[in-house]
Amino acid sequence: MIFFTSDTHFADPRVLRIDRRRFSNMAEHDAALIETWNAVVGDHDDIWHLGDFMSVKGGDCDELLGRLHGRKHLIVGNNDPETTTSASRWTSVQHYREIEVDGLHLILCHYPFRTWNKMGKKSINLHGHSHGKLKPLPRQFDVGVDAQGLMPVTLAQVISKQGRAQGFVPH
Repeated sequence: MIFFTSDTHFADPRVLRIDRRRFSNMAEHDAALIETWNAVVGDHDDIWHLGDFMSVKGGDCDELLGRLHGRKHLIVGNNDPETTTSASRWTSVQHYREIEVDGLHLILCHYPFRTWNKMGKKSINLHGHSHGKLKPLPRQFDVGVDAQGLMPVTLAQVISKQGRAQGFVPH
């Protein structure tokens, strides 16, 4: 399976205040995100993290990645320090990627776009960065934890949940 997530902000206490995540401290926050990640992602699944993985104050990124299931791909976000982007346990690291999933062309970036490649041919923009606060364009979906119940999601889940509200029909 292929999963998507973004904006976990491990070890970044700003998310408790700014995004009003329901945890009393970062240890509780990080443990809950690790638990929800591992509850849905298996060791042989691919997971695309669309940026803002962890704070530079979070310690060893490779140690944290080792605790999370799946083959992890990073799309770099604005809060991903070099200690995150250079970690050896990422399967891949890039700023932007286009992939095909379930016959659909996906545009992956940390940032939401106003327009994107093959937009007129029904491609889909998956992004993070906006923490569930941005009104999406048609075929544009925020996969960040704040918009997705604090857990990674499949493309089918995103389309089922948000696509209906947009009137999206996959094919």
